[in-house]
Amino acid sequence: QVYLVESGGGLVQAGGSLRLSCAASGRTFSTYVMGWFRQAPGKDRELVAAITWTGSSTYYANSVKGRFTISRDNAKNTVDLQMNSLKPDDTAVYYCTATPRPAITTTPSDYEFWGQGTQVTVSS
Repeated sequence: QVYLVESGGGLVQAGGSLRLSCAASGRTFSTYVMGWFRQAPGKDRELVAAITWTGSSTYYANSVKGRFTISRDNAKNTVDLQMNSLKPDDTAVYYCTATPRPAITTTPSDYEFWGQGTQVTVSS
């Protein structure tokens, strides 16, 4: 079992930055693919960024490439999402997720563990 708790969401003006953090507990965290999904009202849940357990492979949605950076610290059991140059379209609830699969997948149902979510609101 892996338990995930997000923090760092909030309200920011367009062009600003936020850093989301996810604290994980439970054994084998370091071997899991970790990801950040987001869901805006009326939209499907989408994978924003993900990282393999070694950190050697990452994924970014096209809409956030060059603006968001995912990182993890297996010693501290944390995964962070640095979000820069935020846009109103980035407004959503952001979820930290984990999967024991060996490779990154963009399918929400492939992720076994989810945090409770944190709201990010970007004002124009």
